[in-house]
Order: sequence, then structure tokens, then C-alpha cells
Amino acid sequence: MKNALSVDLEDYYHATAFAASSTKENSYASRVEANTEKVLGLLSAAGCRATFFTVGWVAEHFPQLIRAIANLGHEIACHSYGHRLVYSLTPTEFREDTRRAKQFLEDACGARVRGYRAPTFSITPNCLWAFEILAELGFTYDSSIFPIKHLDHGMPDGPRFPFRIETRHGHIVEFPLPTLTFAGARSPFGGGAYLRLLPYRYTRWGIHYINGHENHAVCVYLHPWELDTEQPRMNGSLTARLRQYVGLKGMESKLKHLLRDFEFCPLGTMIEQLNAPDFDLLGLSKRS
Repeated sequence: MKNALSVDLEDYYHATAFAASSTKENSYASRVEANTEKVLGLLSAAGCRATFFTVGWVAEHFPQLIRAIANLGHEIACHSYGHRLVYSLTPTEFREDTRRAKQFLEDACGARVRGYRAPTFSITPNCLWAFEILAELGFTYDSSIFPIKHLDHGMPDGPRFPFRIETRHGHIVEFPLPTLTFAGARSPFGGGAYLRLLPYRYTRWGIHYINGHENHAVCVYLHPWELDTEQPRMNGSLTARLRQYVGLKGMESKLKHLLRDFEFCPLGTMIEQLNAPDFDLLGLSKRS
């Protein structure tokens, strides 16, 4: 079974954990080009194509990088413009942020952008209006829901596997982030800090389990800065520093193992092949 590989294309200072302590683009030198080129090199060596959920600010300031990614056969998707949490925005602010990002991305890659992922998976039960706006702006799929309980995000009662959300502007296919279930509790894995901190053999077993026993694909995700052990250390809380810096040294090796052990494709390619059931997120129950 093929799984999807996604890259949240942002610079190291875009991380939400440091939003309160960093002035971001005005204070730190960008490392996004070199880090992304490292990821692209690993993907090319493995013959793998992925989806790059890209921050619009990056597309505005480095359009040549976005063109290069697209020219290599990877999918360009949207990761907001300014990497702000969706639930911190009004619907008007979210629409403008997303519209602006989509425009920069499409101008840079020369193709329609169909996919969206919220910064820090911040579409939660408090901002389900975001799906109406995404459909209105022409998005056909989303990968923002983490069906877990978390301090910063999460939809613990949401489906674990892909489903369709009907809106006034058409449907959106949602592809949730990967979880395993133990004794009725959900455990996240397969990307970001979870991929860096958990043993690789656990991640490999988890993907095989979902593929084989639950008959579903998963979407693995990473950030280019997670391969950058030399990135500047920013000031922040202990939790922020742990989430950003622990496990960086082993990340490149884990990505190489993933590319060796599994076959991946862009998420948009997988979405095209899905026959996802409808699900009413407002009621968190299947439609009759």
C-alpha cells in the first residue's frame, strides 16, 4: 500500500511554539532554501514525490524555490500565509490570510493549489467555519485534523481516517493525521516531534499496522528545519525548546529509513483515488 508523504515547508522561526518570544522574519536569518534542498535531495535519491504544504510568506520571498519543487514533480499545497493559528483568527482574517497565501503559491508554481493544512493543525471544533472558507476559495482537500486530545489543537472525537465534509461551496476531503488506538485511547505518531522522539521501529510498526490491519494509508509529515542540527537556538519555554530541538540529530536517518521501507506519493494523488464517506463534523456523527 502506498502512503502519503508531506512536508510542512516553513522556516525554523515559523514554529508556533516560539510565536510569543520571536519576531520571526525580522530577527533571524532564513535557512529555508538550504534545508529544503536537503529534503529534495533525499527524495530524489529515493525516487519519491511528496506534497509540500508551504507557508505563503516563503512563496512570496523565495518563489524560485517553489518553482524548483514543482518542477521536480512534487505537489505544492497551502500552509497559510503567516503561520498563524486558525482558531486565533476571525473568519475574515482567515479568508484573507488563506487567499493571499494561495495566490503567492499559484503564482510561484504555475499550477492550481488544491490542498490546505492549518499551522499546528489548528482547525478545531471551535473553528469549523474554516471548511466553508476553504471550499469557497477552491480547495478540494485538507489535512489539518489531528484526532487526539492536545493542549494546542486536536479533535479527539473526529474520525481517524479520511472522510468528506459537505459545505455550501462543495465538499472537502479531510485526511487526518496518523494515530494508533490503545485501550480506547488515541496515540499520535508518524510526523514532527512524534517522529523525532519515538523509536523508528515503533513508527515503522505503526504504519505497517494501519496499512495491513486497518486497511488504510497514513500521511507522514516533517519540516525541513527538522534536518537542520545547526539552526539557531531561539529563546522560549522549556516545552517549546523540547518540541523544536530534541531529536534533530536522528531525523535525517529516520527519513532515509522511511523512504527505504515504504512507498510514498503526494497527498493530492492519494485524495484523487479515495472514496471517502461523508461525516458531519458539527455533530461528529456519520450522515444518514
